[in-house]
Amino acid sequence: MSSVCTLSFFITSADAAVEGRVTQEAQLHSVRRGGNHSCNFLSMLHARSAPSSGMYKLEIELRRGHNLAVRDRGGSSDPYVKFKLAGKEVFRSKTIHKNLNPVWDEKVTLIMDSLSEPLYIKVFDYDFGLQDDFMGSAYLYLESLEQQRRIPVTLVLKDPQYPDQDLGSLELAVLLTPKDSPIEEQRDPGVCTLLLRRSWKRCNKQQQSVRLSELHRKSQLWRGIVSIALIEGRNLIPMDPNGLSDPYVKFRLGPQKYRSKTVPKTLSPQWREQFDLHLYEETGGVLELTVWDRDTGRRDDFIGRCQLDLSTLTKEQTHHLELPLEESRGYVVLLVTLTASAHVSIADLSITPLDDLQERREILRRYSFSNFRDVGIVQVKVMRAEGLMAADVTGKSDPFCVLELNNDRLQTHTVYKNLSPEWNKVFTFNVKDIHSVLEVTVFDEDRDRSADFLGKVVIPLLRIRNGEQKGYVLKNKELTGPTKGVIYLEIDVIYNTVKAALRTVVPAEQKYIEEEPKVSKQLLQQNFNRVKRCVMVLISYGTYINSCFEWESAQRSIVSFVLFVVVVWNFELYMLPLALLLLLLWNFFFSSSRETAEMVRKRDSEPKGFMDKLYAIQDVFISVQSALDEVASYGERIKNTVNWTVPFLSWLAITALCLATLLLYLIPLRYLVLAWGVNKFTKKLRDPYMIDNNELLDFLSRVPSDVQVMQHRELKVDPGQSPNKRRRTNLS
Repeated sequence: MSSVCTLSFFITSADAAVEGRVTQEAQLHSVRRGGNHSCNFLSMLHARSAPSSGMYKLEIELRRGHNLAVRDRGGSSDPYVKFKLAGKEVFRSKTIHKNLNPVWDEKVTLIMDSLSEPLYIKVFDYDFGLQDDFMGSAYLYLESLEQQRRIPVTLVLKDPQYPDQDLGSLELAVLLTPKDSPIEEQRDPGVCTLLLRRSWKRCNKQQQSVRLSELHRKSQLWRGIVSIALIEGRNLIPMDPNGLSDPYVKFRLGPQKYRSKTVPKTLSPQWREQFDLHLYEETGGVLELTVWDRDTGRRDDFIGRCQLDLSTLTKEQTHHLELPLEESRGYVVLLVTLTASAHVSIADLSITPLDDLQERREILRRYSFSNFRDVGIVQVKVMRAEGLMAADVTGKSDPFCVLELNNDRLQTHTVYKNLSPEWNKVFTFNVKDIHSVLEVTVFDEDRDRSADFLGKVVIPLLRIRNGEQKGYVLKNKELTGPTKGVIYLEIDVIYNTVKAALRTVVPAEQKYIEEEPKVSKQLLQQNFNRVKRCVMVLISYGTYINSCFEWESAQRSIVSFVLFVVVVWNFELYMLPLALLLLLLWNFFFSSSRETAEMVRKRDSEPKGFMDKLYAIQDVFISVQSALDEVASYGERIKNTVNWTVPFLSWLAITALCLATLLLYLIPLRYLVLAWGVNKFTKKLRDPYMIDNNELLDFLSRVPSDVQVMQHRELKVDPGQSPNKRRRTNLS
């Protein structure tokens, strides 16, 4: 015998409509379940003592439809279902073709912080190339659902414009569970609990404080973060008539979806993009990847798909994966890192391996000479940050911290509504190159868009002082100036010196994720100034040496001449590394403060005004243009000498090379260098008015470049344009 549940509590007149609706729904569910159980609802006191808002997990199983409406000419339909919550689409089912009693058997899990908004369910008929036809809709009122129990629900579909029309029904199974409830209530299976809230009530101060606590609990909703570095694709199948494709990748992890950029006209695309997804408990930990070919004006072509079970991967470790595509050929290359969330942390401050002396000795023994790929280990304690930038309209931020060491990437949990967050987490990286740089970036989390940048700091591993807690001022994205905020870190590095030295002379690990280069006038000017400074250093050295040849200072020229003769006469090969060694020692002892003074001078000499910057950019373009022309011209002149563009100069080069070959064969190189040096030093003494020159450059200046060859080329005379023919034409 079916039991009837009654609702007994006080409610305001404004809640009367909700009361009638909920009573009706409760009676409907009770009659459908049947049984002899008595359903007792909470009293008004219990309803008010329950939290007015919290985090809930709603599991919905879309089973089947019954007697749906006909929308196609063939007497059938192609139905699919949409779920909407608060005006946003949260789920779309697959399309069942030509069926009025479709069976979907699809499951979806939704996380929500309020039960006041009903779930709006709409059914459509899919029409290719046209607007889909409406087949009916229904509301699922979440407040009326019994919690922590799976309930079968049948929803009757209606059309608001034609309420009397029979559009069939949908069969669902619903399970509503509160998330992170502090106390798990023990309920009798026969007791129905109903939670009612007034959704139209204005937010007062108490509700705002509850809202802040809800935001703080968001970090407890997911068990980890999946950091995906999409590197490249290999040997994809061609989908376009030109034998190529325009591939892009779609990611899906539960309700989260991401899409990569499109790389045009290639079968081996290089994406090199970074994605961060939250790993929820209900998602099953399966990452779905689909590769598509972008087609303008028509539907994109499907290339292939693959799946990755994240439960098989080790946490806090970056995995290099090559996933083969199913139903196709080719591979997708990924870097995947599983990072813990707030309640499944990487490590708290109480768990620090390097603080334990026994553990520290064990780590030192591990990084002796057993594995030459692992140089050492770095432990980073992320304490807190202070004075961060406000990124939200409320004047607060939701900061989290990302740590990167080459291709390894770990992340803290998010501290909500705070400008001075405390993370107190410990991260551990394996060091493969002691010359790597630890990058620490602070972001502001946004639910509906990408995270906002708050600040960054880069720390070379060789500059770290072990066990020292230090505050680092955050910098901007370009790392050229400070931004608001200070982050406090304590870093320990243990490495084997011999292994680190041996790894120094092998190729460095390639960083897969890097920002694409952009056209920037400021960056062009900066790079030009860097090259100019290097060239000016060489020019200054050359000017100093030339002053010795010019006898500008007799004492300096005499010392240089004697030193030149002694070194050349006694030269041995070991003197080359010895000279570099002396140069390094000289700079070590005497140029420690010169670099800082030079950096200050360069910073002070930068143009400040708009016109100064404009003129500086013009000078950069003119200088780059002239330098490129000069380099290209000399390269073309050498080529034209070999190609016999000017036979006289080529014969002259052959004569000079024959003489040089004969002299080098007959006379030792030491004597030739001495003769060249004596000639250089005595040239000014023999002829004070002689102009210094370089014979090789003077020779090349006579050889025309390709531009000059084009200019010197004679044009053929067109017989139709001869003067005599034009004169005869005029006379006739």
